[in-house]
This record gives sequence, structure tokens and C-alpha cells, in this order.
Amino acid sequence: MTEHDERDRRPRAGAAHAPGDADIELYDVHKAFGAVAAVRGISLAVRRGEFFSLLGPSGCGKSTTLRILAGFEEPDQGRVIIAGRDMVGVPAFRRPTNLVFQRLALFPHMSVFENVAFGLRMKGTPRAEIARRVRDALMLVQLDPMTDRKPHQLSGGQQQRVALVRALVNDPRVLLLDEPLGALDLKLRVQMQQELKRIQVHVGTTFVYVTHDQSEALTMSDRIAIMHEGRVLQVDSPRDLYNHPRTQFVALFVGDTNLLHGRVRDTARGGVTVDVGPILVHAQPTEEIAAGAVHLSVRHERVRIAPSLPPDLPNRFPGRVREVVFSGASVRYTVAVSGGALDLFALQAYDGGPVPFGAGDDVVVGWEVEAATLLRA
Repeated sequence: MTEHDERDRRPRAGAAHAPGDADIELYDVHKAFGAVAAVRGISLAVRRGEFFSLLGPSGCGKSTTLRILAGFEEPDQGRVIIAGRDMVGVPAFRRPTNLVFQRLALFPHMSVFENVAFGLRMKGTPRAEIARRVRDALMLVQLDPMTDRKPHQLSGGQQQRVALVRALVNDPRVLLLDEPLGALDLKLRVQMQQELKRIQVHVGTTFVYVTHDQSEALTMSDRIAIMHEGRVLQVDSPRDLYNHPRTQFVALFVGDTNLLHGRVRDTARGGVTVDVGPILVHAQPTEEIAAGAVHLSVRHERVRIAPSLPPDLPNRFPGRVREVVFSGASVRYTVAVSGGALDLFALQAYDGGPVPFGAGDDVVVGWEVEAATLLRA
């Protein structure tokens, strides 16, 4: 069997794509540290030129996976393919990757120019080419007027951009980023998210980005892999992850949701009715779930709240406002239904006027049938 045939034979994780367009392919990768299993049978593919994020809570295995890609850790089992080559046993400095850490590790005694040029000089790149490539890289991140400054003379965001182009100037096939924005304040982090995405689109390099921040991953990524306890639970676009979670963990980790626990009562007439404690909820059917215990995920912003709702809305429940939380752009209501037996959350965009409901107000909450995602319990 030829190498090309072998590549065509390999299974693909996540969304389907044509053979040969993946920069990274992992197959049944395991890694343990003593008795602790950090990575448990990960298989996934990252497409060429994609901004791909590994998202999950601390300790889920995402940074270990990144270090395996970088060559700083060797898997106990499985295959690691980068740019069509098997990388198991290949040292980090021989891989077509560069890694950007949260701790930037800029050389404090070197200027911006010297920091960016360091890797090129280590490879013996001609001086004229170094000057051109460093100049072009700094222009890309709008730091060309600051070539002679030292790192301590830069802001946090500027230091982050220097670290980024220092990695990119070496023209890696894949750039690996391990929570590089974690040390920045919120406003600067949001600005750098936009900057990172702009740069990635401009250079076309494959980015693999590790984060525990769901909004960060949703903002920048083409696709996201949700990790939990060393496993990949779902790989999808940000929109599909948010709207169509496949597990309880994904539904709760990505965004805010009402996660309701119940049991299927009926699947007649093209729909599903679920007993959720004191209420009966209507949902769309799925091929995988037809009976038994289930979860229902209803995003907070999909829940309508009003003094009354149309009688033809299938999911409609009277209740009383228990709590109101104002966060500037939105208002979140906690509504007790069925005499306080169940709390439902509704989120409304804030338009600048008076908040329409207060604690103790009688309201009706509800949602469309398609707003409820049915999950296996």
C-alpha cells in the first residue's frame, strides 16, 4: 500500500473533508503521566489554513494535546500526522510547527527587531532576507515604528504581537497557541482576539489554539473541539456547537442554557413530548432518541418572557420573577414556575429603557419547539 493510499484510508474526525487537505491528523492518541490519563484516545483532523480551537476546562487534556503536536511530549499510543508526515519520534525543532505560550518569553535585553529575527538568525538566514522578513512581519501587526524598543517599553498587547510574529516569521506550517491571551485584561483580550483572527486570515497559516474561554473560542474559530477528561466530545463550527450540542457537558460549557431533565412521554404526531417534573415540554424528534430519560437544552436568549404569550405557543408556562440580573447589554430573569418547583432563565437584550419586570412580577415564559435541543441522558 502506498503512502497516498494509506492517507486515503484513514478515518476523519469532525466534519467530512477531502483526503490531503488536513494539516494535522490525530489517531487514537493516548498520554498518561503516571496513573493519571491526560489524553484518552483522541482522533481529530485540522484542515489546512483553519483556525482550530481546543476548548475545555482546566485539566481536560488540551494543553497536553498541544504539547504532543509540538513535540514536547510523546504519545503513549496513537499516530500524529502533520503536513502528511508521521511525527511520532520527531523532535520539536524538526517539526513544521511553532508554539506561542501564555508567558511570552521575549528576550528582555533584545530589541523588537532582534526578538523577531532571532529564529531566522539561528537557522542561518541571510542578513538581507532577515531584514525584509522582519520588516514585513512587524508591518503586519503595525509595530514597524517600534523596531528599536525593548519589551519593557511595550504594552501587554504589543508584547503579544511581537511574540506572535516572532513565531510566524519562521513560516511554520502550523502555529500552536497555548492560551496566549490569558494574562491580558478583558478589553485588551477582546482587541487581541480580533487582531489574531485578522492575522490568521491574512497569512493563511493553520492555527491550533488552546483556551478555556468559550467566548474567545466562539469569536475566533472556524471549528472547535470540546474536550473533557482527556476526550474529544464534539468537533463543530461555533454556531453548530452552540445551537446543536450533542452532550449535556457541551450544552452547559458552551453558553448559558436551561438544562431540563425529563422522560419522553410521547413521540406521536411528528413531535416529542417530555415530562420535565411539573411541566410538559414539546420538542423536535431525533433519530437517536425516541424513549427513556433525556435532557432538554434551551438557551436563555431563546426563552421569551412577557405578561402573556400567544396561546398557540406549545411551550408556555406562567410563573413569577424570582431574580433580575442587569449586566449592561442584557437582563437575565430567573422565573419560578409551577409554584416554585422549577426555575427557568430568560435573557433579554437591554435597549436602554426601564427594565420591564422586577422580582415578584407575574409573567409567562415560553419558547418555540425548535428552541429545545433533545439530548440523551
